[in-house]
Amino acid sequence: MFLVYLGIIILLPLYAQFKVKSTYNKYARIRSTSGMTGAEVARMILDHNGLHDVKVVESKGFLSDHYNPITKIVALSPQNYHEASVAGTAVAAHEVGHAIQDKEAYAFLRFRHRLAPVANITSNASWIFIMIGLFVTSLNSLLGIGILLMAVGVLFQIVTLPVEFNASSRAMNQIVELGIIRNEEEPHAKKVLSAAAMTYVAATAVAVLELLRLVLIFTNRDD
Repeated sequence: MFLVYLGIIILLPLYAQFKVKSTYNKYARIRSTSGMTGAEVARMILDHNGLHDVKVVESKGFLSDHYNPITKIVALSPQNYHEASVAGTAVAAHEVGHAIQDKEAYAFLRFRHRLAPVANITSNASWIFIMIGLFVTSLNSLLGIGILLMAVGVLFQIVTLPVEFNASSRAMNQIVELGIIRNEEEPHAKKVLSAAAMTYVAATAVAVLELLRLVLIFTNRDD
């Protein structure tokens, strides 16, 4: 069972990363029929939704695309910002999907934003208690504290799932409604978004499994 567990926590994230990179690279080579760059797609969707105050900027690094709800900035990686591809269109629309969530006060996005600073602290601190509790069996209570702290980080990852899936759904609705992609491009855009979502699913699955493993260790010691 341990080997199965080890295989899941190692292979699942690796597969998810491989899937998103290979899918993205495939459709990044296919020029979108609209001829619009990712930056133009983002700007068009933002303006259509009345988000004129949200800026679109170029970020650094491969697939570094993100939306910052504090600065109201959609940042697109260089390839997506400058080039007109099916992949770039999908990714740009997805990030704008987060901006639309922000405008509409989407509950899961608000909750994730408020939980983020707490989760950052508890996730880092949890391993101090967990490591001490694992190696010093007489201090099992510290392991319990570590598990509780870790659970906050796991909750953050779980909450991230509906945020990401909803942003992708909004993205597809926008690029179809505005005629940015044609019918034959829809399946390709969906594949890009689905592959990206898999990385979040894999990360959450690994986090939940690790939390359950530690809970089992803790409860078995108590018995």
